[in-house]
Amino acid sequence: MRSHFRACMAWLHTWTGVVFGWLLYLVFLTGTAGYFDTEIDQWMNPGLTIARPGQAQAEYAELALAQLQQRSPEAERWFIVLPVDRNDPLPRIIWRPQAPAAGGSAFLDPATGQPLTLSHSYGGQLLYRMHYELHYMPSAVGVWIVGVAAMGMLVALITGVVVHKKIFTDFFTFRPGKGPRSWLDAHNVLSVTCLPFFLMITYSGLIFFAFTYMPLIAAASYGDTPAGRQAFRAEVFEGGDTYPRAGRPAPLAALGPMLAQAAARWGDGMVNGIDIRQPGDAGARVMLWQGERTPLRRGEIMVFDGVSGELLETRPAAPAGAKAAHDLLLGLHEGLFASLPLRLLYFASGLAGAAMIATGLVLWTTKRRQRAERGGESPHFGLRLVERLNVGTVIGLPIGIACYFWANRLLPETLAGRPAWEAHMLFLGWGGMLLHAALRPRQRLWAEQAAVAALAYLLLPALNAMTSGRHLFASLAQGDAVFAGFDLAMLFIGAAWAAAAFKFRRAASGAQAGAERRAGSRRTAPASN
Repeated sequence: MRSHFRACMAWLHTWTGVVFGWLLYLVFLTGTAGYFDTEIDQWMNPGLTIARPGQAQAEYAELALAQLQQRSPEAERWFIVLPVDRNDPLPRIIWRPQAPAAGGSAFLDPATGQPLTLSHSYGGQLLYRMHYELHYMPSAVGVWIVGVAAMGMLVALITGVVVHKKIFTDFFTFRPGKGPRSWLDAHNVLSVTCLPFFLMITYSGLIFFAFTYMPLIAAASYGDTPAGRQAFRAEVFEGGDTYPRAGRPAPLAALGPMLAQAAARWGDGMVNGIDIRQPGDAGARVMLWQGERTPLRRGEIMVFDGVSGELLETRPAAPAGAKAAHDLLLGLHEGLFASLPLRLLYFASGLAGAAMIATGLVLWTTKRRQRAERGGESPHFGLRLVERLNVGTVIGLPIGIACYFWANRLLPETLAGRPAWEAHMLFLGWGGMLLHAALRPRQRLWAEQAAVAALAYLLLPALNAMTSGRHLFASLAQGDAVFAGFDLAMLFIGAAWAAAAFKFRRAASGAQAGAERRAGSRRTAPASN
């Protein structure tokens, strides 16, 4: 009975991995890039003036307030995002007019306070958003597709633990140069090394859109009406704060004294958000959000009377009960609280997840090809198709991302729809590698595409130096951590692909020599008899 159960789990583990593997690889790879999305934003928009976090918050707030008063004076809610750390490099304003008018948002130039037109590039936000809503489709459709794949990932992780009786022993076992056994060892080592991270990131990703996947949870308590959904969002995501209009006009109190009180409590430059409810009304309220990053996604909140400027209450950072568990999971998934070393650990764990998926896909094909060759059979079409899709995705997608970066530096500044064309280049590059995988001999695919990936990443710093004038040594001398870090990361990734290309080439040469020896022995066998 136990062996039958384990066999069923092995079947489920295998086929959930094969069915969802390519999509999950894209999700892991683009989501991992998302941990450095703001740095990629800055590299792909080199002309932006980035705010110095925590500095001149009162000036930023007044500039933002002037823009909000100009754009939406009758709004029921204004929100100002102030730079505190690398997560918010630019001041931002958000306004929500009274229904049915549509709201909006805008980034502001830190120097002038004028709205910025970010038409140069989507930057890292394209990669970040792609990992949960995909591309070239409505975002709601992408969220559902990724959700189904994430559930498949969770099933694959749990069944993988059940299948491996010696899961922790396998962690210390790696036998290179052994064909399918080596791929299995690599898959096991990668799986066990970051298993807690994989479980957390997959489950919390589902929690992110739990109310999208299971809308009846909210509808049962709040009703399936626009008013009910709005009440649910206000209570769950906005703290349940409802401040009705008093119906009497009144000027908004100056923000400077409120920010000064926040600085006295939290320290200078620690206000991340200013939430203004019912501005211009006698019932206005101003909430200051602390910029302290924690896994619970928020710090304290100070609530002021919007007319008198009097401090009404200070709310604790930690919500209670189920909301705390919900926010903790989302905070761990986003990693916005993480310092640079911890973000690098997130990044490495994400890459390990992509590698785990890739090795699982390759293991499936190598085992079946070996089984077919031992039986004297020709590999069937499905196996050959998966082999080529594996190469075209495992290496082709990183090449497509490199094409995205290359397009950012090479496309004309005046090109209409420039950000969209950068995204098109990503998919054209990936599609080109899929076409290459379909046309070239199987034995050469891995080495050839790895060599292309190595060149694409190794030459990016040189391209950046020629097009922006901000070469690596200049960035290091100026202390420009973003540009220097990006160039160094590209060199490291390119070197890794170069090493992989060398190993793939040696493995292909060895396999070809072995095949020739076996063919020769079969030809000489009758003569020896």
